[in-house]
Formats: sequence, C-alpha cells, structure tokens
Amino acid sequence: MAICNQCGERLPEGKSVCPECGAINTSEGVADVSRETADSESDRRPNLKGGSNLKGENEENVTDTARMRVKPEGSPDVIRIKVKRQDSTDGPSRWEEFDVPYRKGINVLTCLMDIQKNPVTAHGKKTTPVVWDSNCLEEVCGACSMIINGRVRQGCTALVDKLDTPITVAPMTKFPVVRDLMVDRSRIFEAFKKVHAWIDIDGTHDLGPGPRVAPEVQAARYDLSRCMACCCCMEACPQYGPVSQFIGPAALNQVRLFNEHPSGNLNKDVRLNAVMEPGGVTDCGNAQNCVKVCPKEIPLTDSIAYLYRETTWYSLLGWLKK
Repeated sequence: MAICNQCGERLPEGKSVCPECGAINTSEGVADVSRETADSESDRRPNLKGGSNLKGENEENVTDTARMRVKPEGSPDVIRIKVKRQDSTDGPSRWEEFDVPYRKGINVLTCLMDIQKNPVTAHGKKTTPVVWDSNCLEEVCGACSMIINGRVRQGCTALVDKLDTPITVAPMTKFPVVRDLMVDRSRIFEAFKKVHAWIDIDGTHDLGPGPRVAPEVQAARYDLSRCMACCCCMEACPQYGPVSQFIGPAALNQVRLFNEHPSGNLNKDVRLNAVMEPGGVTDCGNAQNCVKVCPKEIPLTDSIAYLYRETTWYSLLGWLKK
C-alpha cells in the first residue's frame, strides 16, 4: 500500500499523485511542482497581449469576456478628443482638448461620459462637464447628432476604433447652439407641422380594423418611416440654413410617407399645397448630400423625386379644374 509522503493519505493503486493534497510522490519523496504548476496555469491563462495561450486551440476558443479585455495591437492608451464648446447661445466658442482612457469598442458618447466624470483638460486645467443631448444610446432617438471629424453623424454609433485621432467633436452648424454640443432642433418639428406629418383620427374609441395595405407598399413605407428627426440630412444640405426657408429633406420625406397611407391620403392636398409654397420641394438643389449622411439610409432623393411628380400633376389638374 502506497502512502503520500506529504500528507500521509493512502494513494490509489498505481497512482503517484495524491488526491488529497495533490503532491507528486516519487521514490525520492515529494517532487517540486511549483514550476510545473506555474507553467500549466500560464498555459491556461488568456494572453492579454492578444491571441491565446491555450495549447492546441485557436484564438476563437478564448471566451468573449477575455476578448473584450484584450487591447488591439497598436491601440493607444489614451484618446485625445477636441471638443468645441460654447457656454450659451450668444456666447463665444472655444476648443478644449481632453484625454480619455482607451477601451475596446467604446464610442464617442462613452468618451464624453468619461470627460463628464472628470472634467479636466489634457493640460491639467479644470473645466465644466461637456453638455450634449442623448437618450437611447442605440441610434433610435436621433438626439445625439453632432459633427465628428468633420462629418455629421450620431455619437452613439461613432466607434472610436473606426475614427482617426485626434477626434474632433463639434455641434451642428445649421441650428442654434444651446450649450456645447446641444442644439435646438425645434425647427424640424415646425416643418413637420407645416406639412401635416400625421394622420387625423375621429377619436380614441375603437375604430375597428384599419385599411389593408399591400405587402410591397408596407415594405416601401417602412423604409420611409425610419426617420428619427436626427437632422443629419438638414445639416448636410447646402440649401438648408438659418436664413433659408427650405423645410429640408426630412419633412419632404414625411409628405410621401403619409400620402401613401390609405388614411393619410385623405389629406394629400393639404400636404402637397404645403410643399408647393416657398421653402418647399422646389428649393431642393439636388445636391444629394442628405441620402449620403442619413444614418437610417432612407431613400430621401427618391421621396423628393416623387414629390416633384406629384406636385406637377397636382398643379396641372388644379389648372384644368379652373
């Protein structure tokens, strides 16, 4: 009967490793397993420099949690961000630079949150937290529109790993600045009111099933309905601005959306008359910047072309009726 030389427990027949203390028993006593144990543990430990130390396995076998902690090779330890700031609507603007710690997969809003926690510039000067507008953090609300590296886009989907550094962040230029990166977007909602961008109902009581809509029409209207009033199209449009009457691509798209609905079609004349006024569809310069920057890839230029046809026929029929 074999006995463990370290703890004195009985060893299994034909085995040299003690099941109680884990000691390896030899004819000369207990073997020194400290180096062997360390080597085996290092073989099982994820390599934090990238890749995997799992013997005989590929990098794909590393757990998702371990992979999220791995910093991509060549990534910076800190990210330099330049933020255009303005304390009030009429106040002067200025640029401030900040350094935030790098983590894999973070977006611009995460960086702004880091600055909010510790509002100290890259030069060590204390300042006020940066103000911006956001809500959903998943590109649904449209509130976090800002100019990032010279291009208008949503801050929540602007991943740091895909941006050139230093990252510049500024408010949209076509809307009044409230403070820092927050702007007043009320003008787009006034445009929605002008074009009657809703469907009237008779009341809140049960009206029964609505009109049937063909699947192909539903699919086309779904693309149009994805607008979240982010104002990216209006910021990129050269025809739209503080001194321009142009209502912008978003409102024109809403006219098509509701005019193609069986119930919304009842107010088709109201909407077409609205976009035939000054600031309507004829003010579009066909630059097509709107469709390039739309985060929802809405076919805005198709909607504008649709309105050109509809308003032409509407004008012609109106002239013939006189």
